Amino acid sequence: MPKLLRKSEGQPLRTAMESAGLSGPDLAEATKRVDPDGKGVSPATVGRLAGQGKTARNACELKTAWVIAEALNEPLQRLFSMPTRSTVTVERSRSDAEEE
Repeated sequence: MPKLLRKSEGQPLRTAMESAGLSGPDLAEATKRVDPDGKGVSPATVGRLAGQGKTARNACELKTAWVIAEALNEPLQRLFSMPTRSTVTVERSRSDAEEE
């Protein structure tokens, strides 16, 4: 499954966190309560998705996005989007199983 992309460089996520009165570590803790596995999202991952600096990340797994959106009580689509469909088509001239 393709990774989801944060919208507007994470601004909707930061806005939702502010509205909910949650810091990064607080949101990470809240994700544990909505995660069916009880693991949640690490504070570092929340920071990378909400961040703006060099360590900021634009993409994450669907489950990560889902538990963050659930913890914030926000629609997933408000915070994250699907990547655009890739038009790259690579044809191989030989099978991966063939040896040179």
